[in-house]
Amino acid sequence: MNFLKKIFSKKQKVMTTTLTVSSENGFHLRPIAKFVNEVKQFLNTNIYIVAKKQKVSATQVPKILSLSLEQNDSFILECEGIEAVEASAYLSDFFIQMMKDDVVIEEVIQVKESYEALSIQGKTISKGIAISKLTEYETSEITQVNESNNSLKDAIKLTKEELYNLYQSNKSKHEAQIFLAQQELLSSDMFRYGCSTTKRFLEIIREEIKKLENTKFSSRISDYQDLQQRVLQHLGLSSIIKVPNEPYILFADDLLPSEIMKLQDTPIQGAILKKGTATSHASILLRSFGIPSMIINKDIKPSNRAILDASSGNLIHHPTPSDLTKAKTKQKAFQKEQEESYEKRFELSKTKNDKEIKVLANVSDLHSVNEAKEQGADGIGLLRTEFLFTQKKPSLEEQIQSYKEIFKCFNHLTIRTLDIGGDKELPYINIEKEDNPFLGIRGIRFSLREQKLFSEQLLAIYKAIQAVMPSPKIIKIMFPMISTVEEFNQAKQIAVNIAKQYNINLSNIQFGIMIEVPSVIFSLPQFNKVVDFYSIGTNDLTQYIFAVERTHPSLVVDAISPIIMKVLQNIIEQVDKPISICGELAGLEEVTKELIEMGYDTLSVSAKLIPSLKERIRHV
Repeated sequence: MNFLKKIFSKKQKVMTTTLTVSSENGFHLRPIAKFVNEVKQFLNTNIYIVAKKQKVSATQVPKILSLSLEQNDSFILECEGIEAVEASAYLSDFFIQMMKDDVVIEEVIQVKESYEALSIQGKTISKGIAISKLTEYETSEITQVNESNNSLKDAIKLTKEELYNLYQSNKSKHEAQIFLAQQELLSSDMFRYGCSTTKRFLEIIREEIKKLENTKFSSRISDYQDLQQRVLQHLGLSSIIKVPNEPYILFADDLLPSEIMKLQDTPIQGAILKKGTATSHASILLRSFGIPSMIINKDIKPSNRAILDASSGNLIHHPTPSDLTKAKTKQKAFQKEQEESYEKRFELSKTKNDKEIKVLANVSDLHSVNEAKEQGADGIGLLRTEFLFTQKKPSLEEQIQSYKEIFKCFNHLTIRTLDIGGDKELPYINIEKEDNPFLGIRGIRFSLREQKLFSEQLLAIYKAIQAVMPSPKIIKIMFPMISTVEEFNQAKQIAVNIAKQYNINLSNIQFGIMIEVPSVIFSLPQFNKVVDFYSIGTNDLTQYIFAVERTHPSLVVDAISPIIMKVLQNIIEQVDKPISICGELAGLEEVTKELIEMGYDTLSVSAKLIPSLKERIRHV
């Protein structure tokens, strides 16, 4: 009986903590979505936010958003249940760190410029100069554009999947958080349980928009409008944006994120918003796409030829010939400046303290290797060999030829042996279906089971290295999904035996592992004795630390969670061999400085991120 009392007492444990919003941006949609995602892991605890005489569930994005918590506002975090103590401590730390990390978008410093014709001043979103026809935003009425058998429930589900896919495909970019936030918004109870008809869905949207009107977070209204548009589209209902076929500058009250993504495929030269802020989702996307843009809260009329000088904050409706000459000169100078920055991609990336950071590329085939070379990669940090032959099993000669073409391109090369299983399959390799494929036969486990295939791949790599020698190349061979020292030793022994059998010189070949299974972290002193190098696969490491499948349609882990950053700090403090990061985290703008300060001096990212990453490093 006493035991039951203790259990009951523990369940009723209540912890309250007062937290203060410190970010200048306030507690807005993107951090709310991240916070809610963390709250959801405490399944046995009821967690609430108490503020402004309201008590709302900390798992409901719309309810938290409607509180309109601005900088210096405080709220009570209330946790009740078995994990109350742990939840309160973890979420408090997470919130405080999240507020510190919430980047304040600095106001663009405008360059003073004068024009002969009358100009209208505005606030710059994204620098640049556009000279084109000035066109007003216009859409058709929402109509049935195609037949759809989807129910409202289906449409909401499809929209959530669409947003998740957008998040995944843009994960390395700042704007990815927009899609994650919208997905969390649509996952709230009011949409899951509160609406069974399209009419009720639209009513809920209107009600939530009304709560945000005349608040600091009124710019989030467009997110509800965007969700409405996306859901209706899956019901066959849509409106069409009317834009010219020739180059144009668009002006509108506001633009939805989905509309901006569509507009980038049109000849848009610039954009003007009447409403919004520098931190609105429309502004973030306009910046990310490099569209010259401003916020001008004044009446604007169409014009056959206008100048949008977003660098100086001027809109000229009817420019004189002299104005046009000046604008064209400035436009060319701006483009040249952008090009020169791009041209610096081949230069070494050194911090202000003259510390060199190697920026390598994650590649999958010869095409991506050539792209990496063009973008200024210092080498290949991750060659995903499982993507080289996706349709049919290659012969030994075909493998050798493919590797040879790639090895000729760079002196710094890291090759990952086959990493299949989990969410990666090859049609010519039979892997038995498993209940938990991410915890089953994948990576090195598959290779150690299928040693003939593994041995053939190693031989092909060796033969290709021989074919491109003599050369100063040091080739690194990396084993994926290693979880114990014994696995590494077994894999390396197979590699050594193949080399002996075919009289291969291994003096220029190193063997290392991907750090992606948490057990490795607890065995690093032992691994230091046997490996030549490490590379951290942050995608899988994050997945296994949080026990959240990385392809899960609704569960999402913050890629730069304080926990992950602590893990990376722990790893760098223990290793005494060269180490790099080759997961998506390596390309995230928010953590470049932190990773370098930890001691990481080699980052491997997708090719398109290389020029911008190198430039960020130069400012650390």
